[in-house]
Amino acid sequence: MTEPTVKTLRVNGATLHYEVRGRGPLLLLIPGGTGGAASLASVATDLADSRTVVTYDPRGMAGSTLDDPEAEQRVEEHAEDALRLLDLLSPEAPALVFGSSSGAIAALHLLLAHPDRVRRVVVHEPPVVEVLPDAATHRALLARVQETLRDQGLMPAMAVFAAGLREDGDTTAPPTELPPQAAERAEQTLGGLPYFIRRIVPAFMSYAPDIARLDTLSDRLVLACGEDSRGELPYRPAAFLAERLGTELRHFPGGHIGLTTHPSEFAEHLRKALHV
Repeated sequence: MTEPTVKTLRVNGATLHYEVRGRGPLLLLIPGGTGGAASLASVATDLADSRTVVTYDPRGMAGSTLDDPEAEQRVEEHAEDALRLLDLLSPEAPALVFGSSSGAIAALHLLLAHPDRVRRVVVHEPPVVEVLPDAATHRALLARVQETLRDQGLMPAMAVFAAGLREDGDTTAPPTELPPQAAERAEQTLGGLPYFIRRIVPAFMSYAPDIARLDTLSDRLVLACGEDSRGELPYRPAAFLAERLGTELRHFPGGHIGLTTHPSEFAEHLRKALHV
């Protein structure tokens, strides 16, 4: 795997760690969860044959440090971080953008707030549960997660959260053998969980995109879900938006973390979705 060029960028209230691979027009990949840039390394390498592919750690994750570690997080500020990278690395041309999970929510807001900077955006399972008819149920889930975190600690809160994401409330996911690089990142993933569950989950899953405005930008938006995610909560918002906007819902290999479990196949689907 080709080693990326690693750099930092000073933004409002944080310093971003970002990685650059390849040459050509810009493709920005926004990670979700606690994986950071490392979770996209294989996909980025596969796509860097014809693009400048940029990945980064979202503020507060891995190598992207916050000035105030206790700062509340906002989708809008995370989207502005992505914009700063676009302005730095592709100042004269709109870029291609991909986001997964919470990163997909940041990518959605980037499209809504700065459509002139985005040529095409692929969002994979953005958990924007506020668009769903049963949004109140999911607000109650988030409240239970935070209550459990306060009263019982991190792992019980994660169990409540995981159960709420699955169709039947089962916390046991099907066994999946991770690629070696992904297994090596387990420590980073676990290390980021407290920040993720305390700061990112409540802020991002309470975000409600402007659907009417999305409709006017739907020619630049690709909604995607994991083939194995059908019936689970992360699948539903993208499926709902695709039906509401009258656009195709694309299916990528694997489930919610298909880019980690099926990186080569995922990269090929992303290449087709981006028309590159």
